[in-house]
Amino acid sequence: MLLVLLIFIPILAAVAIGFGAKARAAALGAAVANLALGAIAFLTVMGKGGGEFSFSYSKPLLDSPQIAFAFGIDGIGATLVLLTVIVTFCAVLLCPERLDGGGEKLFAISALLISAGALGAFCATDLFFFYAFHELALIPTFLMIGIHGHGKERIAIAWKVTIYLGLGSLVLLGGLIALVSVLTPEAGATLDIATLAAAAGTVPAQTQAWLMLTLIVGFGILVSLFPFHSWAAPAYAAAPTPVAMLHAGVLKKFGLYGMIRVAIPLLPQGLDTPLCGDGTPTPLDILLVLLVGNILFVGFVTLSQRQLDRMLGNSSVMHMGYAYLGIACLGAAGDGVVGAGGAVLMLFAHGISIALLFALCGALRERLPDLELNRYGGLASKVPALALAFALAAFASLGLPGFANFASEITIFLGAFKGAGDQSLAPLHIATILALWGVVISAVYMLRAFRRLFQGASGSDLAPADLRHGERLPIYLLIAVLLVVGFFPSLILNVVAPAVASLLEALTPTA
Repeated sequence: MLLVLLIFIPILAAVAIGFGAKARAAALGAAVANLALGAIAFLTVMGKGGGEFSFSYSKPLLDSPQIAFAFGIDGIGATLVLLTVIVTFCAVLLCPERLDGGGEKLFAISALLISAGALGAFCATDLFFFYAFHELALIPTFLMIGIHGHGKERIAIAWKVTIYLGLGSLVLLGGLIALVSVLTPEAGATLDIATLAAAAGTVPAQTQAWLMLTLIVGFGILVSLFPFHSWAAPAYAAAPTPVAMLHAGVLKKFGLYGMIRVAIPLLPQGLDTPLCGDGTPTPLDILLVLLVGNILFVGFVTLSQRQLDRMLGNSSVMHMGYAYLGIACLGAAGDGVVGAGGAVLMLFAHGISIALLFALCGALRERLPDLELNRYGGLASKVPALALAFALAAFASLGLPGFANFASEITIFLGAFKGAGDQSLAPLHIATILALWGVVISAVYMLRAFRRLFQGASGSDLAPADLRHGERLPIYLLIAVLLVVGFFPSLILNVVAPAVASLLEALTPTA
């Protein structure tokens, strides 16, 4: 029942706010309760090793097709639950306490529903609720960008996001329906992920390849996989700070989690099978090209940005390529346990660091007329605490040793190259070599942004206030998490690795 509580505490708090409860108190109470429950869930899974599902709960709802209100988490799910409750707590703290017209209620309700949707998707062991909870989280994202977003184009951006993510959801839904239909053609459809995985070996390899490609596209649009990425940077730039933190930091991880939890286990031969016979590309080949597009093409786009919020939005898109590289290690050439473990650690590290960066971006937005990088300078002497926090966030994002992002990136690279030996370079190894240049690109745009904002001669007569006490707690908490996991990455990897190993062990008989 602990997972049910985790999911429904924010939903009940949102309902209470809708019926008149104080937005700040109700949202913060729910966030604190979930932070405690999420920590308990993670520590419990850690104590059990992380390889088996814990807190399993199932209540059948429908016989044909078989749908159950079913939840459970292993090391992978527990890590993403921990990410969600940490970012939710910090986002709620940064929600405005008072707005004209009672807008603070919509802020609080939206943050809680996005959090609940993400938690439901990460904990669900039934495909129906896996999909449905993600859709629940998308609705407040659209509304908040359109109603309380930044910039004159916020409504157009909200529609663009709606169209892109709606299309991605439709492609994903079609792929999931096709997947269920081929896995249970006679015995009656079931949406239980474990039951479907047990039947995965009955599907012809080439059918698996086409279904895998469909899921890569469906999940990829939701994750902003190149070339389906153009919605993300404008959306995060226009979104209110708590929504940007939650969507970029948490909800966008759904597609990558879906690849690990659904696509790979249910289509064990799908990545490495040629789509149209020998000599034609495999879904893995296509994925490698697209993830390199995320890292290099979007990386160069990020270099060209002159607005801080757009730069951070594109940076978030770029770093999803590294996570996909870790997932690609589940193919034939890499070490799946190391690479996919690094990918999950990347989801956690990126979620914390991008939430931190958007929190700081929101703080700067409140203090400056705009976020043009070339307009300011010398802000470090005026806002030293904010400057130090931004420097640490920038160092984390570019992968400086000592931060969680570095541990995740180096683990992914090791997973991709392990097993190369004296053999000729496989496509995975070539993609990894190209991806290494992304580290250089990240260093250039993050350090340049810090220099232009905080160093040098002052470019204006502004005298902005430094971080307020209410802003310091969430920002310092996120920095502390990045440092703790950066120095002790085994806290996450030792929980995730057994879960990935269990997943690969289940795939071995059918691969």
